[in-house]
Amino acid sequence: MAALRRSAEADGRSFTRTSLFCFVHDTAPQHNGACHSCSLSSMNDLSAEPAGLPAQRPPLRLGACAGLWIVTSALAALAGCASPVPPDGGLPQTPVPSAWSTPASEGMPATPLAQWWQRFNDPQLTHLVALALQANTSVRSAQAALQQARAQADVQAAGLLPSVGASASAQRSRASNSTGNSFQAGFDASWEPDVFGRLRSGLNASEADARAAEASLADVQVSLAAETAVTYVELRGLQQRLAIARSNLASQQETLQITQWRLQAGLTTSLVAEQARAAAEQTAAQIPALESSLAQSRHSLAVLTGQAPLALDSLLADTLAVPQPAQELALEIPAETLRQRPDVRAAEQRIAAALARVSQADAARYPSFSISGNLGLRALTLGALGNGASVASALLASVSMPVFDGGAARAQVRVQEAALAQARVAYEASVLTALKDVEDALSALQGDRERLARLQAAADAAGNAALLAQQRYRSGLIDFQSVLETQRTLLSTQDSVATTVASVSADHVRLYKALGGGWR
Repeated sequence: MAALRRSAEADGRSFTRTSLFCFVHDTAPQHNGACHSCSLSSMNDLSAEPAGLPAQRPPLRLGACAGLWIVTSALAALAGCASPVPPDGGLPQTPVPSAWSTPASEGMPATPLAQWWQRFNDPQLTHLVALALQANTSVRSAQAALQQARAQADVQAAGLLPSVGASASAQRSRASNSTGNSFQAGFDASWEPDVFGRLRSGLNASEADARAAEASLADVQVSLAAETAVTYVELRGLQQRLAIARSNLASQQETLQITQWRLQAGLTTSLVAEQARAAAEQTAAQIPALESSLAQSRHSLAVLTGQAPLALDSLLADTLAVPQPAQELALEIPAETLRQRPDVRAAEQRIAAALARVSQADAARYPSFSISGNLGLRALTLGALGNGASVASALLASVSMPVFDGGAARAQVRVQEAALAQARVAYEASVLTALKDVEDALSALQGDRERLARLQAAADAAGNAALLAQQRYRSGLIDFQSVLETQRTLLSTQDSVATTVASVSADHVRLYKALGGGWR
């Protein structure tokens, strides 16, 4: 409106009324005052000719569509009181406990979780996790999705601003014996005032989608770091189990050799020799299975770090101990843990996006406004465009509103409200899943720690029993069946200890993941 008034005052006229629907001013020769935008003849002159202006200058006239000014003004005034009121978009009230059932530590500040894998004091683990976070295909895909979401938000933000374009044309026409040329060049501009907030709601939804994509990227990083660490722990555990199997096989082969000597000396029977051979072969049969699982773990780690399956074989060839984390772990209260978990944050942002889309769909039921205009030069020759060309300008303001759409607009609002309800339910599910993950990890960690203590005591006893049985068998004080039983028990308990040691470290990893650790 201010732009129209300034344009009119520049021509030396003051207006008492102005139509927002159609306004055209053409300074080309022989202008007849017609409304070029809507092909309606000009009507009443709403301007007063001030004194001192040249009498030969024709008065500026407005289009016949100026009568719609009353309707447009009423709709514009309605915008202040007809803004859609969105439904309640607050987060669902999900009950959250005040403390965990088995807190790992009390009276200490919460343990930093951003780079929890460094608490294992294993340089190879730290290197592999850093490599996975940088090169894994899932991370790169999530990063691309985040860039797409941010670009989409930029597209929505651009819709709030005017758009300006340039155009040029040349025309040659022939009629009877005459030929004419026409050249035009100018600028076009358009803008849609966001009276009822439809465009702003779309921008809010896109920005919430971008924040949800950012949280989803963090969730991928959390899951990837945990998966890499668990796979690495399993690999080291398999190496320990393989070493135990080979050690027990060597002991059983030594016992088999003693049994064969005793058989040759007539001090034992063939039954005993065959039993010793069967025990050694059973242990030897476990080794290929362990080696196969070990190779698969190496392949998985290579793919997790974005490399070919055999890329890490040389790096992980040496047998190392299972990494053990620091025992001190102080947990955040459940509410703080939920704020830390990126999947909960993503669900929260999806509620914000769904709420904005409800407002956007509701605003689509109200009138929309648009303003467009152009300013150009017209000439009969190309050189005349710079000097002596006629100047043409036009400004068009329009309003449109749905009158009858069969209830489609209201149905679209219900569609978005249903999507909002789904987002709220998904948020509740993510909160409950987060609480369950932490409780499950704490329970598993506590159980595996107790089991490990029992198994370590059993392994010590089994080792002593196997040593005593072998010594007494050599002395002929016990039969070979006792030796076999003690060897089987020793192998079983040592294997269980190695497996449980790896399980305790993996439980720590899963607890760090459940707490939302692994991203900044």
